[in-house]
Amino acid sequence: MPLVYQQNINETAKIGVWQIKENEQFFLEQVSAQKEITHPHKLLQHLAGRFILKTLDPDFPVELIKVSSSGKPYIENDNFHFSISHCGNFGAAIISKSEHVGIDIEIPDQRIEKIKNKFTSEKELELFSSIDYSIAEKLTIIWSIKEAMFKWYGKGLIDFKKHLCIESVQINNGTVISNCFFRKNNEVEITAKSAMLEDNILSYVIKTS
Repeated sequence: MPLVYQQNINETAKIGVWQIKENEQFFLEQVSAQKEITHPHKLLQHLAGRFILKTLDPDFPVELIKVSSSGKPYIENDNFHFSISHCGNFGAAIISKSEHVGIDIEIPDQRIEKIKNKFTSEKELELFSSIDYSIAEKLTIIWSIKEAMFKWYGKGLIDFKKHLCIESVQINNGTVISNCFFRKNNEVEITAKSAMLEDNILSYVIKTS
């Protein structure tokens, strides 16, 4: 199955989404697992994420990927900045040679309503109130934006409600564009973009740290 979505964001950054329909052997012919994963589907997701990186840039050194103590995958020499996400049968990745990035893909689920107060504010709920999506989809967009920001930061220890804030929202040709602020130690303004893709919510951020 080819990429179901691909975009060149700028001269050095690309994003891609892959629908996982292949078996383990298909991916192992291109990339290797970098850790022991016993669950078959989680292994497929792991392999697919690295496969997408190579698809976006054949020169991407997936064999050099390391994982920080906070769980963020990285390349030690910083020649590539990248982020990977997977959910169900979809994997997503974003790469950049100049800017720090974060990506998240989620399947909307009504159960998110039970935990909304842990990650979103009344102001943020109001910002999304006029957007023509279901409650579960709106909350999933908010969560996905903040997850992408969390991955962009990459150092862990983040309060999604306190440190990751959405200040304004607009829609342009089906893309939700959110003006956000990362507020921990110092304040950084970040633009997040989100869209529905094959019944999933895809969000990403790209910003020089």
